[in-house]
Amino acid sequence: MITKRPAWVWIAAIVAVVFGIMTIKLGGSVLFMDGEARRAAENTVDFVLWFNFSAGFVYIATGIGIWLEKAWAPAAAITIATLTLSVFVAFGIYIFFGGEYELRTVAAMTLRSVIWIVIGITGYRAMYLHQLQDRTQ
Repeated sequence: MITKRPAWVWIAAIVAVVFGIMTIKLGGSVLFMDGEARRAAENTVDFVLWFNFSAGFVYIATGIGIWLEKAWAPAAAITIATLTLSVFVAFGIYIFFGGEYELRTVAAMTLRSVIWIVIGITGYRAMYLHQLQDRTQ
């Protein structure tokens, strides 16, 4: 039996996988290649860069889980959001104590946080509504 996927599944899965691929590509370019991306990254913060690069793989796995409508996917999205916010706080502390940084890192961490909070909340909401529908049928 083929079920029609809700719009949120399509959107969240595509955003998660594309965002993961872009994160791995961009982070990997700075970490592992001697090229334009590395030269453009003047004041990178290593722990943020490594976290984001590593998280890219989890973004892809979570996107696939969302696409397959796995029960664990909303929890994974909330975990990603929580860890991203934790690294963002650590990054803020680093800045507070005078660490050099790029403003685009602040923007990127804000975007990552918002995306994963929205995906996580949307996933939990959809799962909860689905469970309610199952109970009433």
